Amino acid sequence: MRLADSLEAAWYAPRVTGLAALLAPVSLVYRGAVALRRACYRTGVFRTTRLPVPVVVVGNVTVGGAGKTPLTRALADVLHDRGWSPGIVSRGYGGTEAGPRAVAVGDDPRAVGDEPLLLAASGHPVWIGRDRPAAARALLGAHPGCDVVIADDGLQHYALGRTFEIAVVDETRGLGNGLMLPAGPLREPTARLGEVDAVVRLVPWGAPLPASPDHGRDSVTTHEPLPWCNLVRPDAVPDPAAWARGGLHAVAGTGNPRRFFDLVRALGLAPLCHAFPDHHPYAAADLAFPGATAILMTEKDAVKCRAFADERCWYLPVRARVDPALVALIEEKLRGSQAA
Repeated sequence: MRLADSLEAAWYAPRVTGLAALLAPVSLVYRGAVALRRACYRTGVFRTTRLPVPVVVVGNVTVGGAGKTPLTRALADVLHDRGWSPGIVSRGYGGTEAGPRAVAVGDDPRAVGDEPLLLAASGHPVWIGRDRPAAARALLGAHPGCDVVIADDGLQHYALGRTFEIAVVDETRGLGNGLMLPAGPLREPTARLGEVDAVVRLVPWGAPLPASPDHGRDSVTTHEPLPWCNLVRPDAVPDPAAWARGGLHAVAGTGNPRRFFDLVRALGLAPLCHAFPDHHPYAAADLAFPGATAILMTEKDAVKCRAFADERCWYLPVRARVDPALVALIEEKLRGSQAA
């Protein structure tokens, strides 16, 4: 088992494991470093950049995928429908470009990263950069009509000032053993969830959605699956019944591959599953499954496999559900910041 797999198993074990206990002293050092860094931003030792437009940050307090990018895209769509002109900034993790630069559909995922390409497919302007404030300023310079910036995975990027903070929590995994890195999955203490403007809990598609309070501070989202799409033939019609009669495979290089595999099973399919690390740089050999009738993947995987995919390759787009109460709360805060 790879070290990363061993760590993840320890993080999400039902009780604290020997490995987690061994790493606990290092976690205390990490916790202190996190507290010191945040204090430096609060006291002005480190500079926080404030933009001329409001900023909504979507992030989480754990490492790994929690559904931030689909929620970011859905929020941009909803705000656009309500009269706003959103732009999106991202780190561009997994790409070689330091930025700032714009991202367009068709860009090389090895340069700009996989998640920014998913966001660019929404039609909203997307800029990446390791320096998030610089990327946001470049976005506003290129799109002067943009009146709100949404930062994907920017909760801990305190150099970028924010108007509204959203923390996403994957309900199927929760906060693990509750320990900080590297003994646990936490990037910040659990108390951080009490400081953000809203906590959004991601529940599996098809599961009963718990009632959300009307105030929007605590809400629930799920990823609604859309029709399967072929990587080679956009007009191809999926035939899951035919897939099930042959060799069916599924791949996922995400922060939580199990979420995709569980969703595929919930759709009535039983593929042989192959998990890869998050942001995995796929090669043709990764999809070499002799006798496969279909190879299923996430949309995030598809942007990296398109160059060498064949007609057996299908991806599943998903759409994040956004609580109207959360949108109302965001808009209230955005308008308040504009008035100020």
